[in-house]
Amino acid sequence: MNYLYFALHRKQILAHKNAVIRGLKNITTKGLLQVGTSYVGFSMKNDKTFLNIRGKLITHSDFLIGRGCRFDIGPSATCILGSGFINVNTKLIIMHGLQIGYNVAIGWDCEIIDEDFHSISYNGKQERDKKIVIGNHVWIGSGVKILKGVKIGDNNVIAGSSVVTKSFDEQNVLIAGNPAKIIKREISWE
Repeated sequence: MNYLYFALHRKQILAHKNAVIRGLKNITTKGLLQVGTSYVGFSMKNDKTFLNIRGKLITHSDFLIGRGCRFDIGPSATCILGSGFINVNTKLIIMHGLQIGYNVAIGWDCEIIDEDFHSISYNGKQERDKKIVIGNHVWIGSGVKILKGVKIGDNNVIAGSSVVTKSFDEQNVLIAGNPAKIIKREISWE
């Protein structure tokens, strides 16, 4: 048998046998959460998926976390997943908070990180909320990095290998580059 199903305490989690889930009690599911079950041509059966949930992980609908992904949700953080998928080998390091909307597609080898784990001091430095918010119907290409405090509006596309360091509240835009900026407006995607 390649899959494990956790129906304990009303959790709907289907996990590949190579998935490790720490903090199962900290996960709340309102749909089926699939962990490490997806196959992409370059992923392998032995790739380990690791979820370290010390805070809270809440799903509002069906959500798929790809093979080889790594999640570290800190003790005081809440990660909310609407619906969609996170492709293989993506890393989430969330110490403050992450909210992902509905119908979201996140490519492989992405990094979503809301903490630097160090600080830099300088005159005039302004502190900002470190939580990350990704809107509804957002497509994030492979290799994208999304850093602390970023908010992405609905119906947007982030091109592969972009580094997103600031928020984009505008909707229906193509965001690309390092640092990321809007390069097209009035776009749509399916």
